[in-house]
Amino acid sequence: MLGFIGTGNMAQAILRGLLSSKHFDSTQILVFDILSEKAAAVAKETGVRVAKDAADLTAQCDTVVLAVKPQVLPDLLKEIKATVSSKHPLLVTIAAGKPLSFYEAALGDSIRLIRVMPNINAVVGAAVCAYCGNANASSADLAFADKFCTAFGTALQLPETQFSAFSALAGCSPAFVYLFIDAMARAGVKYGLPKAQALQISAQAVLGSAKMVLESGVHPQQLVDNVCSPGGTTIEGVLSLQKNGFEAAVADAVRAAFEKDRLL
Repeated sequence: MLGFIGTGNMAQAILRGLLSSKHFDSTQILVFDILSEKAAAVAKETGVRVAKDAADLTAQCDTVVLAVKPQVLPDLLKEIKATVSSKHPLLVTIAAGKPLSFYEAALGDSIRLIRVMPNINAVVGAAVCAYCGNANASSADLAFADKFCTAFGTALQLPETQFSAFSALAGCSPAFVYLFIDAMARAGVKYGLPKAQALQISAQAVLGSAKMVLESGVHPQQLVDNVCSPGGTTIEGVLSLQKNGFEAAVADAVRAAFEKDRLL
């Protein structure tokens, strides 16, 4: 039995991905949320069952996904500590900024624990996720983590020391890319395109460009050069971006996100 404590946006995105993958069945999933109406709505939509509280869910599940905000974790871990100690479920956390040692300090260093860092593109089954396990996580636990993550995107096993960098890139960058797409679309509106059409063009261009990077094996800078004809329009735009600090602004955004993650 698989359980979710917390049914927020990320938890719901992951849950839908798991069910869509057909590797997980709704009858084998329990959920709990402090907001009972939210858990009930998720259960009605997906067919999963609702536990009466976090301890009840933990007692019934072989694997428990901790899908609450970092600031909620201390109280939650106190609530489930006794049940975790007696039942020894595999714990999977998706909270940002909390290292494996945080959970071991709260629950004891004998727990089996997987840390997963997803991103919001799980909603469309296109997340990129990192995962790692503590010393007690078995090879089977890590295999479950990979199966879990690939149900709603792609997965990378990374050392925990790289999680802040991963979060700054994968966790935060969707917002950066959404800003870029919207800025492109607004510029398109300035030159006569309807906003909806400009958004479609900009988003598809970003999607195709990402696909090119992933599938061509060509370095992104070489792809830039390939698009820039001598004396053409693209090189004018590229030079304008560089003149206005585009690359430095991106690097600074990643730095800010990285440093904030380290403070959580």
